[in-house]
Amino acid sequence: MEWSFLFFLNSALLGVGLAMDAFSVSMANGLHDPGMSRKRMCIIAGTFGVFQAVMPMTGWVCVHTIVEMFSSFEAFIPWIALALLGYIGGKMLIDGIRGEETEEAAALSAGALFMQGVATSIDALSVGFTIAEYGWLMALTASGIIAVVTFFLCMAGLRIGKKFGTKLSGRASVLGGVILIGIGLEIFISGVFF
Repeated sequence: MEWSFLFFLNSALLGVGLAMDAFSVSMANGLHDPGMSRKRMCIIAGTFGVFQAVMPMTGWVCVHTIVEMFSSFEAFIPWIALALLGYIGGKMLIDGIRGEETEEAAALSAGALFMQGVATSIDALSVGFTIAEYGWLMALTASGIIAVVTFFLCMAGLRIGKKFGTKLSGRASVLGGVILIGIGLEIFISGVFF
């Protein structure tokens, strides 16, 4: 492929498709913490953007180096996403049902954010196969475009979640947990059965 408008358009559309899970998780995070600061929102959206950029590049490197190992790992991607999002969503759901929405529970820890980043971007590893014919600079550019698209979609998701989180107050964690579990199930079902 060569540098063209179509390359940039394809990269942006790929970014939109890959960012949908991160967008939904961002909405859940906004629901969980409606008082989130702009700085925190940028950190969350930035984390998702970085993961969405790193995973396709990791896949690209795997295609060009250790294809055999990666193809056997690909079968575990839906299971890993289900386990990570199920755990995080389950914890939010249980905390919301128990009414444990204290300031500490509302704050998204660095570990939980890392797990969300991995869970929502792990399917982007397979994009390395899609961009395998790109040179390293084009693959890096495509990954950067994916990261930028993800960042802006996650910021929008956080804002939407914050708005509805304020209105839902005490049940925000329950809804956020259900959303995360639903996303994990969707990734699992589409990865295993389709």
